[in-house]
Amino acid sequence: MQSLDSAFRSLFEINMGIRTGERVLVFSDVIRENENVGEADRDRRLRLNAVARQAAGFAQAAWGRGTFVEFPATAASGVEPPQQLWCATFGDAAVAELEKAGLLGKLLDKSALAADVDKAREIVVSRKQEAADIIIAMSNNSTSHTRYRALACATGTRFASLPHFDPDMFHSSMTVDWKALAERTARLVEAVNAAAWIRVTTPNGTDMQICKQGRVAEGDDGLLTHDGAFGNLPAGEAYLAPLEGKSHGVMVIEWGPTSKLEQPLKLTVENGVVTAIEGEGPHRMKLENKFAENPNCRNIAELGIGTNEKASRPDNVLEAEKILGTIHIALGDNTGFGGKVNAPFHEDYVFYQPILTACMPDGSQRVIIDNGKLLV
Repeated sequence: MQSLDSAFRSLFEINMGIRTGERVLVFSDVIRENENVGEADRDRRLRLNAVARQAAGFAQAAWGRGTFVEFPATAASGVEPPQQLWCATFGDAAVAELEKAGLLGKLLDKSALAADVDKAREIVVSRKQEAADIIIAMSNNSTSHTRYRALACATGTRFASLPHFDPDMFHSSMTVDWKALAERTARLVEAVNAAAWIRVTTPNGTDMQICKQGRVAEGDDGLLTHDGAFGNLPAGEAYLAPLEGKSHGVMVIEWGPTSKLEQPLKLTVENGVVTAIEGEGPHRMKLENKFAENPNCRNIAELGIGTNEKASRPDNVLEAEKILGTIHIALGDNTGFGGKVNAPFHEDYVFYQPILTACMPDGSQRVIIDNGKLLV
């Protein structure tokens, strides 16, 4: 593996805007004994854990305040991380106060109501001086759509989420011109925000009507330098939480998070949720199990549009969803970016060569992406 010192310096200085005296927390996870992991994915996850440890060491050497935490992998993206990480992030005193108030258990199992979350926010913000200043989340499963992440950002923590990250990305999609990417993403966000509905069609048969009414698209441009900033790395997307109960159509899924499916799955969407699955294979079983565990996992949670011209890998959803001119649609939780559905699950599916049409409130239409080519 090539030296990562320059990549780490770019990560901390350009993406995170590190300041003198700030505390950096880098965390990763380890493969559980009961996980069924292929050889290639096992290799990537072992390298991811090792690089996370190196990143914390680099921060410690360069700025004097780098901490590394690891824990057994959670069951899925969107599941709350263990108490150990909460303590490392917010401090033992804040977590003890959450526990005393009867909030910690509710937060960890995602049963906390809005009032509970508000009280938890008051507690961690009152002790924000004890919280980490910068978090680099290198766990395999995403913590982006968790109360943990939202509360961390509420304290002013700048949070970079790198789920499913492959260290090779430091030499590809992480080398993008961040200023140019930010400008492109901002233009796309402006175009999307003019729409009331978004229609997406692709050559594989996907045809979705996404309801944007009342929702605001935002940009993930990788420049996480202001207090409370949150985003993916590698970055490069415009995204929104569709209005619940409205979106409809058909999604034909060909790629999972880290590999191509054995055969495509056709998902029928009505009233904002998946109502039927056609096709066979392990991924169908996975989705059916998730839907059985919690019906909120059926929710159409996100529409995203990729803007990173250095991203190219279809076999890793973290990078695939950033590929310039692709779109992705997620199922499950969307409470962290403007939605109202809480679920212990959030999974993105990427679609290639889309035509994306913005349908305006006055009935007019504007094609924003034509066969995978961004037109704004």
